[in-house]
Amino acid sequence: MKPAPLRRRVLVLGDQLDRISAAFDGFDPAQDEVWMAEVLGEATHVWSSKPRTALFLSAMRHFAAELREAGLSVRYFSLGDPDPCRDFTEALGRAQTERPAAEWCVVEPGDWRVREELRRAAASAGVGLEIRVDRHFLCSVEEFARHARGKKQLRMEYFYRDMRRKTGLLMDGGEPVGGAWNFDAENRESFGRNGPGLLLKPVRFEPDAVTRQVFADVARHFGGHPGSLEAFDWPVTRVDALLALEDFVRNRLPEFGRYQDALWEGEPWLYHSRLSAALNLKLLNPTEVLAAAETAFRRGQVPLASAEGFIRQILGWREYARGIYWTRMPGYASANALGAKEPLPAWYWTGDVPMRCLSDALRQTLRHGYAHHIQRLMVTGLFAQLLAVDPSEVHRWYLAVYVDAVEWVELPNTLGMSQHADGGVMASKPYVASGKYLQRMGNQCGRCAFDPSKATGPQACPFTTLYWDFLARHRDLLSRNQRMFLQVKNLDRLGAEELGLIRAQAAELRRRGGVPG
Repeated sequence: MKPAPLRRRVLVLGDQLDRISAAFDGFDPAQDEVWMAEVLGEATHVWSSKPRTALFLSAMRHFAAELREAGLSVRYFSLGDPDPCRDFTEALGRAQTERPAAEWCVVEPGDWRVREELRRAAASAGVGLEIRVDRHFLCSVEEFARHARGKKQLRMEYFYRDMRRKTGLLMDGGEPVGGAWNFDAENRESFGRNGPGLLLKPVRFEPDAVTRQVFADVARHFGGHPGSLEAFDWPVTRVDALLALEDFVRNRLPEFGRYQDALWEGEPWLYHSRLSAALNLKLLNPTEVLAAAETAFRRGQVPLASAEGFIRQILGWREYARGIYWTRMPGYASANALGAKEPLPAWYWTGDVPMRCLSDALRQTLRHGYAHHIQRLMVTGLFAQLLAVDPSEVHRWYLAVYVDAVEWVELPNTLGMSQHADGGVMASKPYVASGKYLQRMGNQCGRCAFDPSKATGPQACPFTTLYWDFLARHRDLLSRNQRMFLQVKNLDRLGAEELGLIRAQAAELRRRGGVPG
């Protein structure tokens, strides 16, 4: 006997693992059913790394088990099934054939591509699709659109100040705590020659039976994909995510601000939070994360500069990136303001490159599915920008390799902030520097075959060569940017002959895929 038709099928996507989500408003176990689906296409539309795929699948399976324990009916399509689904359309079609539903509902997806696929699938099935507001965020898309309306230029700093006023975070009445909105000047220290000293490792979460089965499914379907699962220890449940939050606030947040821009070879975590994946899967809510940081400051456990720097990343950059994404898509994804067109070097997928800073960041990325924000912005991202890699290829790489990558946050940070392909929408200037910056902020240069002070010759640091070439290639454009004036002015220190040698060496680097000859 066939089950009675459903009133509503509630679609829960892999980055919506939130029990208080609007998707569950009015849920009636007698009439409604939760639908979740692992589909092949979500790991193949970009070459998704094993850590990224495993994190999504394990967190989804744990969440589905929690829903069932709470008494909700869940129809779950797994990659462990004998005949796994290719895409969401196929999984929804199978579910609708098994048990028709009068309506589907979903919280706003995190990818434009997914939202459009769900709309097409609903239309094809002749079913209404209700898209509900995502309450996870502190600024709705509509609010951001109002903020942006009429402005010739958007700046995250002013958006962030508005969000501080709206939420009351780190505010004393109508003024910011400490008399300043940000403490960037205090948050740019390096470790010095003696390094970071003793670092408390973040709390680890050993893979349980569910996660180990995910590993087997990933090996079966995606064995040729990049990355490794040997070091996988990410939180995949809300309980574990809360433990990770507590661990960060207690053990690393006090020094986070001071050293948030520092690099050190072989140290992937330093004082960073490791919370972005749990936030983007919605195992954690930004409100509770922000409250934990502010409470630690108010209790005297964390310096203001650290609390503010961390809060700005979540209340400022995270919310700002989402607003940019949803008010600018789909055209935003094809932006290429600097006309970059080189292919992404193949060694981005292996880490097999002689520059130590790049090798360290890439091998760490493939092992853990993680790199902290300075490694992403000023190592892997900077090199791609200086090399003039097509920003769409850079975007696809970042989306594929990082466990916290969901397109709403990854695309603006990659295409806008890292590659400046949006011409200044996300960030007011290109984040470019020579190898001297990396030498100042970390220790890799001292063990590298290349000298960051040299722009030409066999020992020249490719970052330095490509930096001067970048300024020369884009001089007319950059000279109109007030924040780039001094960097462009420094070109005048180079004679015509020296600049010619630099340009020739940069061209040879591009011909060789970024690897010195």
